[in-house]
Amino acid sequence: MTRKYFGTDGIRGHANQAPMTPDMALRLGQAVGQIFRENGPMRSSVVIGKDTRLSGYMFESALEAGFTSVGFYCLLVGPMPTPAVAQLTRSLRANVGVMISASHNEYQDNGIKLFAADGFKLPDEVEHRIEELIDAPERIELATADNIGKAVRIEDAPGRYIETCKASLPRDFKLDGLKIVVDCANGAAYKIAPKIFWEMGAEVIHIGSEPDGLNINQGCGSTKTESMCQAVQEFEADLGIALDGDADRLILCDEKGEIIDGDQIMAAIALHMKEKGILKGGAIAATEMSNMGLATYLEENGVGMMRTAVGDRYVTEAMRKHGINFGGEQSGHLIFMDHGTTGDGIVAALQFLYVMRNRAVRASELGHSFVKFPQILRNVNLTGTIPADDILQRGAVQAVIAESQSLLGNDGRVFIRKSGTEPLIRVMVESIDPTQVTMHAERIIGTIEANML
Repeated sequence: MTRKYFGTDGIRGHANQAPMTPDMALRLGQAVGQIFRENGPMRSSVVIGKDTRLSGYMFESALEAGFTSVGFYCLLVGPMPTPAVAQLTRSLRANVGVMISASHNEYQDNGIKLFAADGFKLPDEVEHRIEELIDAPERIELATADNIGKAVRIEDAPGRYIETCKASLPRDFKLDGLKIVVDCANGAAYKIAPKIFWEMGAEVIHIGSEPDGLNINQGCGSTKTESMCQAVQEFEADLGIALDGDADRLILCDEKGEIIDGDQIMAAIALHMKEKGILKGGAIAATEMSNMGLATYLEENGVGMMRTAVGDRYVTEAMRKHGINFGGEQSGHLIFMDHGTTGDGIVAALQFLYVMRNRAVRASELGHSFVKFPQILRNVNLTGTIPADDILQRGAVQAVIAESQSLLGNDGRVFIRKSGTEPLIRVMVESIDPTQVTMHAERIIGTIEANML
């Protein structure tokens, strides 16, 4: 089912340009409200959170206008991680939750993510229904003057989420004696994340924690980890934690300043969960982007790996369908179904620290469990007017992809996809032989670029 506005993670785009305009946010609020509002005397409500982008104020106000115009109470929680909005939607018994964020993108972009009353992201068919109403404003049933909604600020929202994160671990677990660098990406977790690790007993050095509306993800966070790695080495810390702008994902680094990505985190935690008898379904869920080395390592240790489409929502859907309670993405979206409904960078970091303490090992030992297959992941910027889907369907592009996969055989993989959040085509090639990886990646990228004209 083709969607007009929604990508793999909500609606996203350049702030104040279609589709991310205040008018769109207002119509989105009305459309979502019409679909999710209660019938009868029950009060309808929506939780609205945001990250620290300057444009967040504008979209918050527009969404508030849209929802209240169809009779919703807007429960405003301010700057708050995406997983907190999912959790608060359930806790506050809201009909729906909204997070205003463009995740790891810089401040120029913004986006809107939606959660159902159970805290899970909406399925494709519901997003399609929302899109139909956005384009048919005459079908919106506005509230009567005496039934227009109100906006209420939830002052204790941060404390509720902090306790949820700490409750993901045994009550007697502490981080005393550990020194941790926390890079908050100048984003949604800039207050909450350092407080959680400090309350757990760690000595916390926090960076990327001075947002000004324009510096979110700028030279910091999970996609720009140099500052975290340098701080870990400078302060001789035990672990570095880099969140993204809405804190639903993370990348770690060990005490030596070496990166630990989502695949390595999943390997460490999955084996621990299996040993403790708490890994459900006998497998984890991971996307097509996860390294073949992870799948091999898990198989050797009696754990399966179910591959899904790219996007933590698809990982979550597979987990729910197959009774799996742990999964995630190489990029650092990690979902612990026993503790939440979406990717949560803070909970993932706490779980990794718990395994570290439980095994009495350093991060450098725990965080590099398997040898990765050589892999190249490149982003090809769309420079022309031809849509990504059309480029990928061209005969020359299809032919070079098929030929590369055939030549790699069972010793490698090719995975090409259109980004659901940015104007990019993502090219991933991996193989036992690094020279094959480079050769095939360059051929595929060159063919894609030639077919943009």
